[in-house]
Parts: sequence; structure tokens; C-alpha cells
Amino acid sequence: MTSSSKPAGPASAHAADPTTLLIERGADRVHVQLNRPRVRNAIDQTMIDELHAVCDELEREPLILIISGSNGVFASGADIAQLRERRSADALKGINSGLFSRIARLPMPVIAALDGWALGGGAELAYAADFRIASTTVRLGNPETALGILPAAGALWRLARLVGEPVAKEIILAGRVLGAAEALAVHLVTEIHEPADLISAAHALADRIGAQDPLATRLAKEVFHAPAASHPLADNEAQAILFESPEKFTRMDAFLAKKTQPRVADH
Repeated sequence: MTSSSKPAGPASAHAADPTTLLIERGADRVHVQLNRPRVRNAIDQTMIDELHAVCDELEREPLILIISGSNGVFASGADIAQLRERRSADALKGINSGLFSRIARLPMPVIAALDGWALGGGAELAYAADFRIASTTVRLGNPETALGILPAAGALWRLARLVGEPVAKEIILAGRVLGAAEALAVHLVTEIHEPADLISAAHALADRIGAQDPLATRLAKEVFHAPAASHPLADNEAQAILFESPEKFTRMDAFLAKKTQPRVADH
């Protein structure tokens, strides 16, 4: 982990120890690993509940969130054994979609570090993140229609925004699975790394985010996702808050002081 990801406090200050997640907490970030290796990190109800507990923490104390898989897999999808038993009433509860929307709304940015399989609900979890970076082994897709259902946890609307309608329809309606190069080409991911380097790359991205003013970052994310009709008023209202922020004056004074320092001649 990076120097900025040192433990922030005792585990007892947080939710009970999870059984499907591995969690590392740092000063400015939380790293959550999906950890159900016997089923390739398939997302079951327990994992949903434990991710909600993580959201509880991050809504109270906003920090950057890194989500990754384990054992060379991000998430192979929803747990099919549980999904097989769900009926219409369960669909209307929005079990997965409610969590993924909550993750998308977290105050600080969310980074999904994708390794190996990221399918179905695993892919939809990744679509809810602000950033997606991937290893060379990533395989992204939504095979739900092959199982007689549809991807109802965000793919039907998030994916088209991310990659455009033609590619989204190939993935959702024709079962196309993207490898790393294809995902990069359509901007579904923004970086590709060797598997051994993926988590370090996620922390490096978190370092860049963490170097920004946290309040400015939070407001920028909020306004970025505001309804189109709210612009430019929402932008101006957020800027009005930041124009009075002490951090604005500190950072701008430092910038101006650095700019006026005499340059040392090269030798």
C-alpha cells in the first residue's frame, strides 16, 4: 500500500468483520476486495449487505473507495444459485441495482480495479464506479440474456453512456465479451496493467485524486452527475461554496508564491 493508505484506526471503530470482503482502511481511502474464491467472487446477498455497510461508513466519512477482486477475478456475476430462486417480488426490490446506485452516489470517487472475469453483476458494479482500470486478463460482459434474464442493475442505461449504444447492444443483446484491449479502445477502462501491478496502479490513481482538495472533488462529482436541467445553476452554487473555502485561499496562495519564486539557472 502507499504511504497515504496507512491504517486510520482500529477495526472496532467500523462495522463487524465481513465474511465476503477483505477491507483495508487508510487515511484517505478504503480498499475493498471481493472475496468469495470458491465461486469466483459471485455477488450474493451477504456481499450485498456487507457492501451496504461499507457505504454507510463512506457516507458518514467520505473517502476514496477502491474495489477489486481477489485470486485473479473481479466478480463472475451474481450468485446464480440465489438468482435462480428469486421471483418477481425480488426483482422489484432492486437488490443489486439499489446497492450499485448507492455506490455511484458516494461522495468521493470510486475506483474499480478489474482483474479476470467481470461479468453480469460484477460488470454492473464496475459500471457504477467513477474510474475503471484493468489488468491484461480482464473479460468484461453481460451474459444475462443467455440465462433468461436481463442486466437490471445498471447495464441497460449506464453502459450506453459509457461506450455508446452500438457497443452496449453488442454486449447486452449479442453476448459480446470485451478483453482488455477492446475495453480500452471503447474507453470502458482507462488504464491497462499487468495483474501484479493492478492494485498499485489503483493506489497511484487514488494518490492523484487525494492530492486534490477533498471538498472541491466532492462538489465536482456531485455537480458532474446533476440532472442536465440543473446546469449551470448547480455549477455556480457549488463554486460559490468553494470561493469562500479556506482551502481555496491556502492552495491559491501556495500556487502564487511558487509562481513568483525566482528560477534557479541550470548548470
